[in-house]
Amino acid sequence: MIARTLPRMLGKGAHLSRSFATSIQARAPLVSSNYRIASGIVLSRTPQITRDSTPFEKAYFDYSEKLERQSAIPLPADFYFKKGSLAERRWKEDEAARMKAMADPKLSLSEAVKETQVKQEDADVTTQMNKFETGSRLSEADKKNDIKSLNRALQRTLYLIVKKPRDQHAWQFPQGAVEEGEYLHDAAERELEEECGKNMDVWFVGRQPVGHYAYKFPEDHVAKYPGATGAKVFFMKAHVFAGQCNPDNKEVVDFAWVTKDELPNYVSPEYFNAVKDMLSDL
Repeated sequence: MIARTLPRMLGKGAHLSRSFATSIQARAPLVSSNYRIASGIVLSRTPQITRDSTPFEKAYFDYSEKLERQSAIPLPADFYFKKGSLAERRWKEDEAARMKAMADPKLSLSEAVKETQVKQEDADVTTQMNKFETGSRLSEADKKNDIKSLNRALQRTLYLIVKKPRDQHAWQFPQGAVEEGEYLHDAAERELEEECGKNMDVWFVGRQPVGHYAYKFPEDHVAKYPGATGAKVFFMKAHVFAGQCNPDNKEVVDFAWVTKDELPNYVSPEYFNAVKDMLSDL
């Protein structure tokens, strides 16, 4: 039943139904409907830090805080601060900045208080000695534009793409042909190890593909695969936790970790349109 169902299902679009996702776990034939079956890997590194708020989000949070302050009970400053103390003086300066921001819709509460605190730190020698500074949200890899580093674009999801030793359509996700009697997820794990080495700690999300891409072989490829006019690549989703890609310099000669926005700079428009819905916008 599966042998009859799989070739018929392979001809459908990129959106996978539940029945297709179940049947695809069967061992795939090498060639189906004149297409060679391949397994690809969408290997991602998830965001490492929270992203920056958008201007709309900042305005919303500031407006919500102002509304909350309008209905809040006044702070009993005499209870919390010793009269004439440094803490009381700082609180009064912060409160004055907040009141000014409350009266002006263009002023942000957080920015107003931050500006006041900077002035306080500059005037206080003790604070300068124990000043706490937050780290930069840009890493050294960002500054050097090191596309091979996993420590770049920490707010975004990175995806591994590899370069094949050819002039056209060289960049793509790691992929390879499914061998006779092999499961798609087994082929994906094998191809990733063969092309990118064993130095990565990788977890495959599941045994079912998240999408597929069909294309015709160029003329110089037709002779290599008798009976096949093109390939259908079924992509398996995976995450990397540690390690780094180590190309074999045979099937793969280079690699890069890129965001979804950077991917069109490397792959063809047809390829990007086929895989873009599998990728995270963050």
